[in-house]
Order: sequence, then structure tokens, then C-alpha cells
Amino acid sequence: MKQKMIATSAALLGLLAAFSCAAQSVYSYSADANGTPNALVTDSKTGLTWQRCSVGQSFAASTCSGTAGTYSHEQALAYAKTQTGWRLPSVKELSSLVDSNFIGPSINGTAFPATPSFYTWASSPYASDPTSAWVVLFAEGSVKASSRSNAFHVRLVR
Repeated sequence: MKQKMIATSAALLGLLAAFSCAAQSVYSYSADANGTPNALVTDSKTGLTWQRCSVGQSFAASTCSGTAGTYSHEQALAYAKTQTGWRLPSVKELSSLVDSNFIGPSINGTAFPATPSFYTWASSPYASDPTSAWVVLFAEGSVKASSRSNAFHVRLVR
């Protein structure tokens, strides 16, 4: 089991390294459904549109304010289902936001202001352990598996 976890982690890290070596993202901004200017960001490289703030925060005056909520993996998936047109990103999608040009958090702070440095859930289950799922730790830009019962941040995509 341990060898399988190491192999799975090594394969994912290789995939993510190749993915991060691709061309840098160029972001464009747009209003959300409530008309909040620039509350959404679209990544030209992936074509994905992201909420600029983590769930629990609100966007205004070029920043995210408030406290990002934390959810178990099941709660995060359930919350995402209540947000019309939005979903929890896959680990590949979420890790595409990691930008090594930025430190603590390792994410573009202009596109994603006030991003919590702690773990953020991906929708992807961890194949070697059904009680775990993938998370991105933006403090260092790493990808790890964690117990689904842990409470972490959420950022939605479409």
C-alpha cells in the first residue's frame, strides 16, 4: 500500500511539474452574477473561470475580505452543488493556480488576493485511500492527499 501511495504521488507530481512548465497564465476579469466588478477571473491558458475569493470571502475594491470558511471534503462538494454553474476543481485544475513567482501563498496575488495559505480542497479523490482526497497547500505550492474529514478552504471554478 505504501509503495502504491508513493508511486501515485510521484506520478501526480510529475504531471503537475509538466503542467506548471507550460506557458504562464494571462488573466482577464469580469463581474459576477451579482454585478460585482472584477469578482471573477478567467485563465487564458486553461479557459477556466474562477471566483477570485475563497468561499466565505467577498470581493470589493481589488481585494478579498472576510474569513474564508473551512469545510470537510463532503461539505465542500455539497456546497459546490448548491452554487449554480460552479464546481469544486479537480486537482489538476486547482494546481494550475500555483505560481512559483509568488511565495506564501504561491498564487498570483493580483488575480487571487488574500488567498489563504492553508490547504484548499480539490474534487479529486485519492485513489490509494478512499477516505482521502487531494488538496493544494498554497503556502508552498504543494499537492498532498488528506483525510476527507479535515476542514479546509474552497475555491470554485467553472
